[in-house]
Amino acid sequence: MLRLRSSVADHRAEEFGALLRGHDGVRRVVQQPDRAQAESHVFVADVEPSCADMLVERIAEMGIPVEDYVLTKMEVVAPQHHHHHGEGGIDGFAWVEVVGAAKANSRPLARYLALINVAAVIAACGVITSSSILIVGAMAVSPDLLPICATCVGLARRERKLARRAFVTLTLGLGIVVVTATVLSALLSLFGFLPDGFEVEQSSLSTLAKTDYTTVLVALAAGIAGMLSFETRASAAVGVAISVTTIPASAYLGVALGAGGIDHAFGALVVLAINVTLMIASGTMTLIVQGVLPNRSGAPI
Repeated sequence: MLRLRSSVADHRAEEFGALLRGHDGVRRVVQQPDRAQAESHVFVADVEPSCADMLVERIAEMGIPVEDYVLTKMEVVAPQHHHHHGEGGIDGFAWVEVVGAAKANSRPLARYLALINVAAVIAACGVITSSSILIVGAMAVSPDLLPICATCVGLARRERKLARRAFVTLTLGLGIVVVTATVLSALLSLFGFLPDGFEVEQSSLSTLAKTDYTTVLVALAAGIAGMLSFETRASAAVGVAISVTTIPASAYLGVALGAGGIDHAFGALVVLAINVTLMIASGTMTLIVQGVLPNRSGAPI
């Protein structure tokens, strides 16, 4: 369930109140004078997610600026009931919520850069020591799923600026993984900390640089799972599985460059490019299909 809070000038209050009370999926509308701001009224209402997009469009048509209202997500414990547009419970689908999350995760924030660096160090160590456990640990730390999904949202909504900004953030993050892994493996080689006779192609993770039909299938499936988890705010858990298509290949590419296995770096680069491209494609198609399905959203993509 979503909660709408807004402050509207007195001369618009009657019209705005009528919109809320007459809109499908809007319940428990409360109106009262705004004591903090003269000549205005505060409105509070519960909005079913499946109706939120159309409501936001109607509010925009009225000329209400975005700074005068806010939609927040409420965790409803009880009662559980069917929402306005058919089956599915109270946790319906709202584009406005997904787009908001995409915009919030489309920029290279300091936390994102810090986590991607940590993931790079762990993954590089995993490639060098042939440790699958370290690779999984790096996947758990990596936040790369968020800009991937933000890119998909931008493409599905035809918001080029959002898609471009998110893709730049993703590219920056994966580039950092490659650079960090390259520098780390080069320093370890320089100071003699690499295993004797270390060659990256002899690592048990050398399959990270090889492309076959499983590369395509896994990337497509990961894009769908990642997008669905992003919508339901389960990306923290699913992101571990999704990063199998990005972080290991990026780290392998970096180690190959830093430890003298340049001949094998191209294979990892190809795997990484295929994975990212197919994930974005399948994630975008997932959103497009959801946008045309009935009982999902009151507004088109």
